[in-house]
Amino acid sequence: MAKSESSTFVYVTYIRTTPQKLWSALTDPEQMRDYWFDMRCESDWKPGSSWRLLFEDGRVADSGEILEADPPRLLAIKWRNHFKPELAEEGYSVCTMELEPVEDAVKLTVTHSIDRKDSKLIHAVSGGWPSVLSNLKSLLETGKIAYKRSKPAAAA
Repeated sequence: MAKSESSTFVYVTYIRTTPQKLWSALTDPEQMRDYWFDMRCESDWKPGSSWRLLFEDGRVADSGEILEADPPRLLAIKWRNHFKPELAEEGYSVCTMELEPVEDAVKLTVTHSIDRKDSKLIHAVSGGWPSVLSNLKSLLETGKIAYKRSKPAAAA
């Protein structure tokens, strides 16, 4: 599809950590719960494997497939929302996380895109990713998340 027929959200942050520690935080279910508002993730992080993000009560929030995993450099996930019908009907998107060492930090670039113009899903993730990644950065740099809310905004 032409670029004008797709929607993309890009978030870049620099985290004072190592690529290995950041990779672990991105793929370890227990660490993820800390910064992702008690969401639980299931995957073995191998290309072709399934991937699921679950609410505390076990409902599937999002799911898909690991498209690429090159630790600790690149993770690409085929991603579909399940809990909001207007987002689910848009189909699959792709979320890519690139890790690049920069001096004493790691540049993390998250690119979430879908082949759909004016995507409601991309609009929704553009509000969610900054919260999740701010918590991730804070957790890795200080040992504490930036903030905790009672439930994810998308679940409200």
